[in-house]
Amino acid sequence: MPIPPPTERFSSRVENYVRFRPSYPLEVLDLLKAECGFNTSSIVADVAYGTGIFSKLLLENGNRVFGVEPNESMRHAGEQFLAGHPAFASVAGTAEATTLADHSLDFVTAAQAAHWFDLAKTKKEFTRILKPGGWVVMLWNERRVDSDSFHRHYEQLLLNYAIDYQEVRHEKTTAVIHEFFSPNSSRSRSFPNIQRLDYAGLEGRLLSSSYMPSAGHANYQPMVQELRRIFETGQSNGEITLTYNTLVYYGQLA
Repeated sequence: MPIPPPTERFSSRVENYVRFRPSYPLEVLDLLKAECGFNTSSIVADVAYGTGIFSKLLLENGNRVFGVEPNESMRHAGEQFLAGHPAFASVAGTAEATTLADHSLDFVTAAQAAHWFDLAKTKKEFTRILKPGGWVVMLWNERRVDSDSFHRHYEQLLLNYAIDYQEVRHEKTTAVIHEFFSPNSSRSRSFPNIQRLDYAGLEGRLLSSSYMPSAGHANYQPMVQELRRIFETGQSNGEITLTYNTLVYYGQLA
């Protein structure tokens, strides 16, 4: 089965993405307020906003947000999720071609997304749409893969059954993130984050990842059988706690 291009990878994952992807700690916004001048009047483009998880936090802070999303299914889900926020505008575009106006934004954010971008083209586009002195913020929820026995077994399950997990890991981007901001420097912070899930939630969380096989794939049934086994071994009161580090990289472009 051919692997779809990045902008289409999540078309069949939307329902699970909406229901089972973790949010982000509010400390991220506190950081931006303390170090980047972020406030309620800041205008933000949340690029590759997906189903609106990070956009929601920005909107609840009082910001005007342009959500840019290339995947039609994800964008429609995000529009429904954020329908009660009049300060939100959904835009069909990509990180490399947002369609937004020149020098119109105070912040550009990308949550759980920048590893899909062509960074050279994205840098040029973000420079175009940001006001002078504007900020770029990229963040990821990164599982603490060695935090306990369950997390180690879960990581091994991904390595055993995923289609292209190793090729699309965000670490390939975060390892060279300084090059994106160069010649300016960037800063980084990490915040703890958790997600409590019953078995159905854990399975949905697993299947929300674009690199995992779907029903009908040869790896699907043995994968969910193994997931059930490690859940039963590691659960407490019918739940598993997934632990994350929320990694935040932020800076200004020259």
